[in-house]
Amino acid sequence: MKLDYKKTIKVGFAFAIIMIFWAAYDFVVPLLLERAFGLSNTLRGLIMGLDNLLSLFLLPIFGKISDRSKSRFGRRTPFIVVGTVVTVALMVFVPISANKQLKEATEFKAEIIQELDAGDWEEIYKEADKMYLSNNNITKAKFIEIGQKGELEIKSKGLFNKTYYDADGNKLSEEQYKPILEQNDNYAKFCASPLNSWLSKQVYKQITLQNVVRLVIYMIILFFVLVAMATFRSPAVALMPDVTPKPLRSPANAIINLMGGAGAALAFIIYTVGFFISDAPYIGIFACVGGGMLLLLAVFLLLVNENKFVRECEQICAEYGIDNDEDAIKKADGTEIGIEDQKERKAKMISFFLILASIFMWFMGYNAVSSNLSVYTTKTLNLEPSIASVISGISMGISAIAFIPVGYLAAKIGRRKSIMLGFIFAALSFVLIWLLVKPNKLAQYLFTLFYLIAGFGLIIANVNTFPMVVELSRAEDVGKYTGYYYVATMSAQAVTPFVGGLFMDTFGDVYLFTYSAACVVIATLLMFFVKHGDSRPVKKSKLEMLGDVED
Repeated sequence: MKLDYKKTIKVGFAFAIIMIFWAAYDFVVPLLLERAFGLSNTLRGLIMGLDNLLSLFLLPIFGKISDRSKSRFGRRTPFIVVGTVVTVALMVFVPISANKQLKEATEFKAEIIQELDAGDWEEIYKEADKMYLSNNNITKAKFIEIGQKGELEIKSKGLFNKTYYDADGNKLSEEQYKPILEQNDNYAKFCASPLNSWLSKQVYKQITLQNVVRLVIYMIILFFVLVAMATFRSPAVALMPDVTPKPLRSPANAIINLMGGAGAALAFIIYTVGFFISDAPYIGIFACVGGGMLLLLAVFLLLVNENKFVRECEQICAEYGIDNDEDAIKKADGTEIGIEDQKERKAKMISFFLILASIFMWFMGYNAVSSNLSVYTTKTLNLEPSIASVISGISMGISAIAFIPVGYLAAKIGRRKSIMLGFIFAALSFVLIWLLVKPNKLAQYLFTLFYLIAGFGLIIANVNTFPMVVELSRAEDVGKYTGYYYVATMSAQAVTPFVGGLFMDTFGDVYLFTYSAACVVIATLLMFFVKHGDSRPVKKSKLEMLGDVED
């Protein structure tokens, strides 16, 4: 029995539709909230968490409804079509609703920067990481001096042996350009991040609080977009186990995640190009992402015949003696479900809840980072949004290479051990970011390296956690179990942006990664006690066993 790669790739277009939206949403929306409304990490996290709280209730409902659907187009396809079309129709209004606020906030920041004085820089100093400054022997007076001088204009030519020029094009000697470079380096290292935080607070106080109705309108539009997304996420994900025999679901999920990665890569290209072209490309980004979703939907409808794929899967399961409901088999054969069977069923339920708890803690840790990635890299590390998007894209692209071997890793060492290995990679990367990444010239390189390690851990975990959940389901309730899976993921994503933001506001931005590492360690401990959910060996069919006897 081998995985049908072509069929799995075709089904994966449904997940690509989901991921092109969420990849753009998770990167662009936090940045839009921070730049347009000046929200603190805590408030921004609360809003991002409310998105997932809504999905927490809707995903199991629509998963269960799709289980019972009897459409002639299949159980899942109608939800995918209607949900995608409605989402695209609504999503472009998300950036439009914040556009006026963003324009006013941008102009307001520019005016403030032009008028900064020593008193302002004394306030900005309070936003700085006091411990980090003291460890670098930067006094309050020195900080204010660096801040008041600002970034000095200087131009350079050459790759290795650079020649430097002033604003008028005059060549500078080493004695002239070295102090300028030192000033600019110190400004980027010590002053830029706290200035960003201080400016956001001014925007929130002076503009957002004076026009709260704009934020309310933004939230209402966001609400309807997320409801539309929730209508088809569980059905789209449940389609893979519908058409794939249980023993093949880990490698199949690897292909599905690879297709999701392709959708995310398309989103990455869209928002990266957008930020290279403009400082505020939000409307264009959402419009292009919507077009991409419709294009992927068209391909899905051309390639996928859901009813046919399900029948083919049922034939394979019958041929190899695979069934999704052992209790139903025993009842059909007139066999009573004994005490040992009841004990095994109880043990499976314990494993089921441990798996969900582990998934919950994993998403608590990882989503705290991913939901704050664009803001952390731009605001704390002082990188441009285009550079931050490139970092995200590099991580996605290089890590995606691992999807296929990761799917087969589970066949060698088991899903549970594979997941724990992924957790360890992620926890290690978070600790290294906390210890080593500071706002300096190496920030973008070190952060990219360690975030890549975390991305590899994400792939290992995501490829295997969902198959572990649906392994414990029956054929008729795969959608419901898919909903349970999303209850764990979405409840975590509802809580962790707020908690992670609270950590950042209370202890400092870099402590986000200590929080995330702790969550992933707990997820690893929970997974250690899981006993069920790994795929079982394929039984031979009665015809094959008869052939063995005759031989």
